[in-house]
Amino acid sequence: MNKKLFMMLVAMLTVLVLAACGTSDKTSGDGKKVLKIGMEAGYAPFNWTQQTDANGAVKISGSAEYAGGYDVQIAKKIADELGMELEIVKTEWDGLVPALQSGVVDAIIAGMSPTEERKQSIDFTSNYYTSDFVIVVKKGSPYENAKTLADFSGAKITSQLNTSNYLVIDQIPGVKKEVAMDSFPAMRIAIESGAVDGYVAERPEAISAAMANKNFAYAELEDGFETDPGATDVAIGVRKGYDLTDKMSKILDAISEDERQKLMEEAIASQPAAVE
Repeated sequence: MNKKLFMMLVAMLTVLVLAACGTSDKTSGDGKKVLKIGMEAGYAPFNWTQQTDANGAVKISGSAEYAGGYDVQIAKKIADELGMELEIVKTEWDGLVPALQSGVVDAIIAGMSPTEERKQSIDFTSNYYTSDFVIVVKKGSPYENAKTLADFSGAKITSQLNTSNYLVIDQIPGVKKEVAMDSFPAMRIAIESGAVDGYVAERPEAISAAMANKNFAYAELEDGFETDPGATDVAIGVRKGYDLTDKMSKILDAISEDERQKLMEEAIASQPAAVE
């Protein structure tokens, strides 16, 4: 093989490898580097899909729709401070980590908790929200005024696939643990149809469900789930060794608790009041 042909083959292989890795060297029209953020855009108030750019929503890559919510506002702050152009990549929950690992996205901002299991495959920034678990039920059901986990004995309870929400269901004595579901809209349909009695959610999601649909309520538990911080904290997921992890953490640490709560309250108030 002559030297010229060898060099051409090396160049072609290099291009193919970079394309496969989904590098972050993509630039916008104004020359800024692009920060590709993955989220499911279906987990209000953290993230959702809407039809316009109202309330600071950002256009979803490859779509005519927009993503709004708490996560979007956090993503905008991160991108602004880094001097990068934000791009939202809508991805199913179960596909977020693979998308991150393959380079399709640069980071996950999707209400994701930094559990020990996830830390084995990806890294996390410092936290940008902390919540707790409640149980969403049908308004007027016998479980609406439940105060303890024992009050849900015999209830059919589910939550989202591959989440801490689903794992804690085992703490309910006598529970009928149903098969995990792909999305929260699917769980809401299951409640309305009577397929399940409730689902475990973070408090902001439960508030959103109750605000968006008068048929939903959530049980305020006095004796609730026992969780470790990794299950109720929310952080940004990044690839192992990602060079912007520390910078992202510093940006998040500079957001005061008051501002975080204000952003969440605004997200809850501005969510689309649509029946999923």
